[in-house]
Amino acid sequence: MSDPTTPDVPDFENRDPNSPGFWDERFVQHYTPWDQAGVPEMFTRFVASRGAQNVLIPGCGSAYEALYLAERGWPVRAIDFSAAAVEAARAQLGAHARVVEEADFFAYAPPFSPDWIYERAFLCALPKNRWQDYAARMAALLKPGALLAGFFFIGATPKGPPFGIERDELNALLLPSFALIEDHEVTGSIPVFAGRERWMTWRRI
Repeated sequence: MSDPTTPDVPDFENRDPNSPGFWDERFVQHYTPWDQAGVPEMFTRFVASRGAQNVLIPGCGSAYEALYLAERGWPVRAIDFSAAAVEAARAQLGAHARVVEEADFFAYAPPFSPDWIYERAFLCALPKNRWQDYAARMAALLKPGALLAGFFFIGATPKGPPFGIERDELNALLLPSFALIEDHEVTGSIPVFAGRERWMTWRRI
């Protein structure tokens, strides 16, 4: 999510978002333009609409939403493969730091069967060549009736991250295993996502 031509962007060595080192550099240098520094309103409304469920948050970054859920007694695991991201998350989760783990989503076995996997700037952090892996892993982790819900960054981008996805591409990825049951416009996005986010809820078939 960096642009080396922009004066206020640090000079990063790692250019591969498939590498934990890419994200480590950005967290260490506090360059995280995707970080909302809080919990989005549409997330809190979604949480308020249901009872406590097992929630998995991949690519959790600073994990504000994990703290929100943990404080309300929800079973939650937040994972990131960046050690620096995990350190930042644990620092701000305090007494709930145990819900954050350093792990690779594509190999991770959660301690519960997720009822909901929360999508927040995870798919758009992945280069296109990992999208099929994303869809396959989501389908494998979620039992029929469980949900993949959150914010999806719509519209192709010439480079990334964030890597935008066209709606037809997203449908092709998920519709074989999921049914779309909610699709809402998002307001109040941070600049890097403004005008491009949709809140979507997909139910595992």
